[in-house]
Amino acid sequence: MTAYQRGDVQAFAELVARHEKPLWCFLRRLTRDDSAAEDLLQETFMRVIHSASGWRPEAKFSSWLYAIARNLCIDHARKHKHRRALSLDAQASHASDSSPPLHERLPGSDLGAERLAQNRELAGRIEQALAALPDAQREVFLMREILELPFAEIAEILGTSEATTKSRMRYAFERLRSALEEPSSEPARAEVEP
Repeated sequence: MTAYQRGDVQAFAELVARHEKPLWCFLRRLTRDDSAAEDLLQETFMRVIHSASGWRPEAKFSSWLYAIARNLCIDHARKHKHRRALSLDAQASHASDSSPPLHERLPGSDLGAERLAQNRELAGRIEQALAALPDAQREVFLMREILELPFAEIAEILGTSEATTKSRMRYAFERLRSALEEPSSEPARAEVEP
């Protein structure tokens, strides 16, 4: 980023190449919309260009970048608050996405039909559980589990304390665990011999 601030355009290309894919994944998980994620990705890098002089070398570039992206997501969510209904065809309508859906990336492609169906069901349940998380918990979960950022960096991006960040992660895990638990069946009664 320092090189880009000095006018090295190739340095910006390197920043984009290094951060584009994980940033898009982050935006996609927050918005749950490929098109919106793409738009926000472009807008994030445009903000980097326009705000380059405001970045300071003592700040970690990725923290600054994800803070910009997060703020854009918040603005996007506010603008589209009343249009959040998801289509049942939403995943299928994004054929331009080159990465396969989660259930197709699970290990063991030689699984039987029953196992594949179970994996697809589980993938759907995971997506629903993530979507049901409050925004603050979902963004912490995604930054930690998908982007593998340390809690200190997540706290910096979100403008919260590290303790608050860890607390949000704990609540996210509790909600996800609860949402993904199999419905408990009644325990079988032991038959008592007369």
